[in-house]
Amino acid sequence: MTVNRTPEKDPRDWTTGDEPMTGPQESYLHTLAQEAGEQVPDDLTKVEASQLIDRLQEKTGRGT
Repeated sequence: MTVNRTPEKDPRDWTTGDEPMTGPQESYLHTLAQEAGEQVPDDLTKVEASQLIDRLQEKTGRGT
């Protein structure tokens, strides 16, 4: 059994959270959004993208 030993940091506490979302975040968001029937804004920050990913994972069932 693998245990994640890295504590998850709240995205709002990220020092780079106000930077534009990363390429992988954008790609994954578009995949999730397509499955959820939603649109992804182009100008999200890393924090906003992370929060939207969490919401869309829950909506699509991918986060379980």
